[in-house]
Amino acid sequence: MAGVTAVIDDQGAGAAPARETLGRDAFGRELPPVRQRLYPPMPRDFEGGWIATLAITAFAAILRFWNLGNPVKFVFDETYYAKDAYSLLKFGYARQFIDKPEGIADKQILAGNLDVFKDTPSLTVHPEVGKWMIAAGEHLFGMNTFGWRFMPALFGTLTVLLVIRTVRRMTRSTLIGAIAGLLLAVDGLHFVMSRVALLDIFLAFWLVAAVSCLVADRDWTRRRHAESLDDGTGPGVRRAVGRLLLLRPWRIAAGVCFGLALGTKWSAVWVIAGFGLLVFAWDVGARRALGVRHAFWRSAVVDGIPAFLSIVLVALVTYTATWTGWLLHDNAYDHDYASKNPAHGVMKVVPDDFRSLIHYHQEVLAFHTGDYIKNATHPYSSHPAGWPIIARPIGFDAVNDIKPGTSGCEAKAGTNCLSVISAVGTPLLWWGGALALLAALVLWIAQRDWRFGIPIVGYLTCWVPWFFFDDRPIFFFYAVTMIPFTVMAVALVLGKILGPAKTAFQAATPRRLIGSAVVGAFVVLVVLNFAYIWPILTDKVLPHPDWLNRMWFKSWI
Repeated sequence: MAGVTAVIDDQGAGAAPARETLGRDAFGRELPPVRQRLYPPMPRDFEGGWIATLAITAFAAILRFWNLGNPVKFVFDETYYAKDAYSLLKFGYARQFIDKPEGIADKQILAGNLDVFKDTPSLTVHPEVGKWMIAAGEHLFGMNTFGWRFMPALFGTLTVLLVIRTVRRMTRSTLIGAIAGLLLAVDGLHFVMSRVALLDIFLAFWLVAAVSCLVADRDWTRRRHAESLDDGTGPGVRRAVGRLLLLRPWRIAAGVCFGLALGTKWSAVWVIAGFGLLVFAWDVGARRALGVRHAFWRSAVVDGIPAFLSIVLVALVTYTATWTGWLLHDNAYDHDYASKNPAHGVMKVVPDDFRSLIHYHQEVLAFHTGDYIKNATHPYSSHPAGWPIIARPIGFDAVNDIKPGTSGCEAKAGTNCLSVISAVGTPLLWWGGALALLAALVLWIAQRDWRFGIPIVGYLTCWVPWFFFDDRPIFFFYAVTMIPFTVMAVALVLGKILGPAKTAFQAATPRRLIGSAVVGAFVVLVVLNFAYIWPILTDKVLPHPDWLNRMWFKSWI
């Protein structure tokens, strides 16, 4: 187990069964029994935990679903994804839509005329999972602004729920889990991305879902390791490699979620790699805590190989399955590639449908890395180095020069109004989060506290890879995948500031009182900050000076 020294005697073959000792850690502190360190008890407030979870989730839902259908227009890249989703729903594959005169398809759809698709297939440059999810909302509520925004709002809300439960499991504290969920609920970027039909909110959900499954697997396996200390079965085997756990349901579930994340956007691949390494480190630590000799190499066999199969292989199978619609429709883009290009060499054993799918992927990769995208420019392009401090947020929609007395403009004479949707994070949360992530990195390394590794690995794998693609336009809203891990780091650090909870027979210590004041003040300030920027997140009509007061830096305009 990371952060502790092996405290079970292991004397090789013929030794007595493993027994628990208290021992001390690297800092000389007395350690609790191995069983308790492997699987600390969960909080006993089961009902209270779910009441807090559902209350905060309901709060997040109210925020995200309120007035969801407005503005009644295609916002930013909704013009692509909402129509691609409806094309999948109607035809089973993406078709091109009429585009002359410019914007005619959008206007006809908003007027209720959905006959805007050509017979020719379309090359879509992202996988299909996110678009199928948008299509589900369109199926339920129609091809309208509420319909194509319903599923983003739903899964943005569910991400809040997952974060609460995951952090609660990590910390064994309902309070810390609730803080994490509340902070995510009032982040401006996550809020905006939950209210537009883009793909990134789905990517964030599936990544958080996968990580939540991995945390649950960590508990599931360590609980069984702890139980094996007393069950009296196979002590010789346990001393050699520990308990064998080849079939781990939570890891299979994580593989499915990672596959769906990859089926939303390819950038999920870096997160899969990062957490693959992290969970292997967890397995090595668990074997070492059980007293297994050469834990690294033995864990590589008994844990690493099954982990690769249940996470990576399952993710690949799931990802391939997400292309079923494309595979079943001969008219889909590039589906006829194999029939026009005979196979050579080893590719002869690959079925034609899959050869065509491979070529399709090559074309998509060429789009994302080719000269076309590298030569493109965009006024809201944002270098990833500035994402942690919101150096360059993005405007999704703007209506300028609204005259006083029209469209709800209450500006004084001589001053116009405007309404905007700015995809900007809640500043105090992001800036505090940047500091919390630095603290988390120190605590992960210095105290070897496994919990801090989760937000660090999640944040870095969602952020650092973009530095290798800074020669093309990239945008701040990609960072919506980073904010769930940011609030995890903030909640963990706030937990450290808060200090240990008092028991029923203890009075609150000065440390706890001061910590409570600091934590409470930070959370309240973040909520107030969110309320202040609310108008620029929701297309509210503002007098120009009021809007400018919320643009704290020139780079935000």
